[in-house]
Amino acid sequence: MRTLVGMTSEQESSRWADAATVIGTFVGVLWLLEMIDQIANNRLDGLGIEPREADGLWGILFAPLLHSGWGHLAANTLPLLILGFLILMSGITVWARATAIIWVVGGVGTWLTGGENTLHLGASVLIFGWLVFLIMRGFFNRSVGQILIGLVVLAIYGSILWGVFPGTPGVSWQGHLFGAIGGGLAAFWMAERGPRVPATV
Repeated sequence: MRTLVGMTSEQESSRWADAATVIGTFVGVLWLLEMIDQIANNRLDGLGIEPREADGLWGILFAPLLHSGWGHLAANTLPLLILGFLILMSGITVWARATAIIWVVGGVGTWLTGGENTLHLGASVLIFGWLVFLIMRGFFNRSVGQILIGLVVLAIYGSILWGVFPGTPGVSWQGHLFGAIGGGLAAFWMAERGPRVPATV
């Protein structure tokens, strides 16, 4: 993370621009993939996670990039932009590491525990992971600024955490649950150790 000490307004503006560019590009790729999927008669959806099927292991890699239609993708877009941007404000490396942990933990957990003859796909695994990461990282980092950001995020999006429980047909609560677990693990594993200095969120 970059410290506040010595950061010029130009550097701060660049940091905001970099964060917006990265998350905007990532979400843009999701929309492009959904367009390709629609043209291909939803054939890409077959690359989702099929629990405990050998072929379904590929879904661990591809599932967060795919959606079951425009409505599914549209519902995920704003949370992805907001939560992803907030993490990217700490730097692309932080975002990439946290995302990788959430991606793998969420995918493997879903593959192991998902229902028989089901197909799991969608970026909500990242949404739940990024949300929990933002909520918890400040406590592990002992950063007041990050804790405040986490509390704001919790107030705005905390209600979606009910999605980690079974209940809504057609919704992968396993993906939500293990995405959230991945976010908590990422916050713990990536916690800064040693003496604290003022840091940006």
